[in-house]
Amino acid sequence: YRLSQKIEGASFACCIARFSRSQVMKASAPDQWDKLEVCPLGVDPEVFAPRHIAAGGRFEILCVGGLVPAKGQSILLAAAAILIERGRDVHVSLVGHGPGRAVFEAVTARLRLDDRVTFHGAVTQDRIRDYLEPADVFVLPSFAEGVPVALMEAMAMEIPCVSTFVGGIAELIQSGENGILVPPSDPDLLADAIEKLIADPGLRVRLGREGRRTVISRYNLRSNVELKASIFDRRLK
Repeated sequence: YRLSQKIEGASFACCIARFSRSQVMKASAPDQWDKLEVCPLGVDPEVFAPRHIAAGGRFEILCVGGLVPAKGQSILLAAAAILIERGRDVHVSLVGHGPGRAVFEAVTARLRLDDRVTFHGAVTQDRIRDYLEPADVFVLPSFAEGVPVALMEAMAMEIPCVSTFVGGIAELIQSGENGILVPPSDPDLLADAIEKLIADPGLRVRLGREGRRTVISRYNLRSNVELKASIFDRRLK
């Protein structure tokens, strides 16, 4: 709201991604663009350390995010139905709350997924590891995003991630290298990506390890707090 006026009145502004910077540039005059710094968010890789990988059992799919249409949980539910139809034994855990819960519960019932989907509701930050630990894959099928911290947390724990080519996600995940990205809104392509991981444990391990390397090198909370401090120091002199 009134972003251009806010940028004009600011000495500088920190954006969490190049994509975010582009959106601020779109809303402001070119003579203001040199005020815009990029300083990514981050997570503590010691808190979100690699988890023990349990062998066998039902394939656990985790999605953490607000229960709102933009997060795309309805696409994940449709993809789960496709995977079950293909004979894959999957379970979906949805962590988060929001006004869309009733809609997603209705989708779950319509797709006859009641015994395959668990709504966990809101979870405090100190408990989120408990839900990440058993996950075989973390899926965030969003329609719009910045650079989600939820993805960083999963990647730091070496959980392979599947997400979409939207917003700043492609700055975090390079598809096929440290995760898998698919176009948004397509349950078939999302199901294909998840099934690829189900069928290839070695790929899950490789993507998980590369995901953690990415977080340590570019989304380490301590390093990025120091980066922000240096920006403030330079800009406020």
